[in-house]
Amino acid sequence: MAASSIFMATPITLLKKTPTFSVKCMSQTPQSGEPEVSKAATTPTPPQINIPPPPPPAPKVSTKFSDVLAFSGPAPERINGRLAMIGFVSAMAVELSSGQDVFTQIGNGGVAVFVGTSLVLTLASLVPLFKGVSVQSKSSGLMTSDAELWNGRVAMLGLVALAFTEYVKGSALV
Repeated sequence: MAASSIFMATPITLLKKTPTFSVKCMSQTPQSGEPEVSKAATTPTPPQINIPPPPPPAPKVSTKFSDVLAFSGPAPERINGRLAMIGFVSAMAVELSSGQDVFTQIGNGGVAVFVGTSLVLTLASLVPLFKGVSVQSKSSGLMTSDAELWNGRVAMLGLVALAFTEYVKGSALV
């Protein structure tokens, strides 16, 4: 056999001591005296490629104010979760750096900072939703929309637990 499986080498002897070889394409019909080679043995089978079906089209996202801010809409839990994540991290950072508990932080001008942060985060969260960008469309890899929801839920619980433990600890001292 030659280097390629679609060609066949056959010796030709015409009164010579050393045979010479000629290469013949398998698509040609064999002449008399040549062995016939079955095509099933030499024809390579094409590789099987499994192509997944295309994903279904994304549902149309509503940009109505009442749909975006509905109880089961995309905005309320995400905005509250984002505020809780920032609030929990900042409350812990201030408490670790200055020793002030959450209630002291709120009493020392924390309300103005909270209201300002809430307005900025709410507007930043609502603008893409009103433009029709779905929450899942920007979701990939480690930072998925479901991970953001769970992180927000845990931060909400953490912020409540932090305030509760400080309240209980403060009332036990009195």
